[in-house]
Amino acid sequence: MKRVICLLFSLILLYSINACGTLENNTSKSNTSENNTLENKEDNNMLDIEIIVGNQTFSAFLYDNETARAFLHQLPITLDMSELNGNEKYYYLSESLPTDSSRPSHIHTGDLMLYGDNCLVLFYKNFSTSYSYTPLGRIDNSEELEDALGKRNIKITFQSK
Repeated sequence: MKRVICLLFSLILLYSINACGTLENNTSKSNTSENNTLENKEDNNMLDIEIIVGNQTFSAFLYDNETARAFLHQLPITLDMSELNGNEKYYYLSESLPTDSSRPSHIHTGDLMLYGDNCLVLFYKNFSTSYSYTPLGRIDNSEELEDALGKRNIKITFQSK
């Protein structure tokens, strides 16, 4: 009888310890979710801009980084952007911006990046890349971007909202 009671007590103790571990893991997951929510809230501090192509206006945001803030100080600005590779428009700015480049491996439609320290690039197609860029921001709703930009050089206006 003592063995049964000891075994029962041991099982209850093990179950209790395991339950605490599960609670701790759930708490960690909850904290991770809270951290992601806080990061998303911080991301909501992104800087809203408009990108105007012809008669179409695209809502966009700049990331909250040093490069994007430096670019924001140049707005509003209208640029004669050149076509390149059937997937991007680019323009060499007259002033260099701070950089923090990395290799994204994949570019997405609507990405706004800085190549080097003064080449502004707006991408209108998804593709893989081995080049390094400093992320500036992106267009929220880029479905019609490729049609708006076309395969030609084009004037594009960047302005604060």
